[in-house]
Amino acid sequence: MNLADLLLHHPFRDDELLLHTAAQSVTAGDARASARRIAAALVDATGDARGRAIAVQLPNGSELVATMAAVWIAGAVYVPVNPRHPPAEVDAVLEQTAPVALVTESGVTRLDSDRRYDDDLAFVMWTSGTTGRPKAIHHTHTAYVELLDRVLGPLRATPRVPSKRPTPNLIPVSMALNAGLYNALFGLRAGAELVMMDQFEPQAFAQLVRRFEIRSTVLPPAAMVALTDSDVDDLSPLKYVRSITAPLSPIQAQRFAARYPVLVLNGYGQAEIGEVIGWTAADAKEHPEKIGAVGRAHPGVDLRIDDEDHLLVRPPNTAVGIEDRIDADGFIDTGDLARIDADGFVWIEGRAGDVINRGGNKVFPEAVEDVLRLSPAVDDVAVVGRPDDRLGEVPVAWVVGRRVDDAELSALCREHLVAYKVPVAFEWIDVVPRNDAGKVKRHELVARTRRVT
Repeated sequence: MNLADLLLHHPFRDDELLLHTAAQSVTAGDARASARRIAAALVDATGDARGRAIAVQLPNGSELVATMAAVWIAGAVYVPVNPRHPPAEVDAVLEQTAPVALVTESGVTRLDSDRRYDDDLAFVMWTSGTTGRPKAIHHTHTAYVELLDRVLGPLRATPRVPSKRPTPNLIPVSMALNAGLYNALFGLRAGAELVMMDQFEPQAFAQLVRRFEIRSTVLPPAAMVALTDSDVDDLSPLKYVRSITAPLSPIQAQRFAARYPVLVLNGYGQAEIGEVIGWTAADAKEHPEKIGAVGRAHPGVDLRIDDEDHLLVRPPNTAVGIEDRIDADGFIDTGDLARIDADGFVWIEGRAGDVINRGGNKVFPEAVEDVLRLSPAVDDVAVVGRPDDRLGEVPVAWVVGRRVDDAELSALCREHLVAYKVPVAFEWIDVVPRNDAGKVKRHELVARTRRVT
């Protein structure tokens, strides 16, 4: 199956509205016609697009969806490029993927490249880049359809009123990100409409939820924090929110659920393996005490915790080119520390490389950050390790907000944390470096911490 079929064979009639932004709505027929027209233009511009990469730098919207499908109709490999990326990062993407053309709002630009890819390759995505330079990940049409159906399987098993359509899929993050592209394709595979935001903003999000009667959606933890701290009082008719891009901590999940009558469902996946762990509505109703867990393994996914508490995953399919990360039993080390409880729910403790070892005691940065966010003076925060001659490492907090005495923040931490988890210093900065998915670029703060030392 070609992923273009998700649009071309979507169950909506040609006259039914399918793709939406705050300013525009497009019918299924117009979207399909646009995809075919753009595909013809790509073939004309490249001569032969089959097996070639085509980079697309467009904002979220109907044109982006049509162009993405057009790339696949032309037999090419889709390379998303974030429109907000600076020129240097765009150049890095083009250098690594060697596309034959770049599509922007100005049109199609032919590039000098003769690189060809395998026929089944669908698109190139990127790791988050939180520990260094993002790495290219190759996904095939076959494996990605399996991934979508793997997650949709339990949902399709739930009895549904025949005349009732799936709720529209609201995409609140850039489709140049793994989470954005995945949820767009997920919505199309489910036979739903897509409602796309090019940039998240709490009031705009709430308005789209009301306008399109969104009952279930996805949000990154950073967006949930922004909503919790905003003046948005009503998210009706929203009933379910699934966390994406990063594990949602129990504290932040509880804060969000306390502010809005919404069931918060965590989830877990990586660029290389897709979504492998998540919640069903039935699990959420039966296990409200598990809020903060990332859920249970999806059908066909095997999990294991190794001797160092690393989460190992064996999914039915993976991205191409990561065979060196797969052990003899077919498991992949995710690099995350986790535990699995007696009911099969997975709890992510933190990223193995981020854990601060303070004299033999493990300090998970996210746990300290959650406590510091309880202070009204703290707008954002990230905790990293600083080398220490006696203890090996000690935690240091980088804080954005209204400057207060370190003693005040230290006292707050001591109310909620054991002593060894309390930061030894608080550094005030203008902004915490984050990637487009909202994840902290800890390697940048680690470098700054060492310079401060």
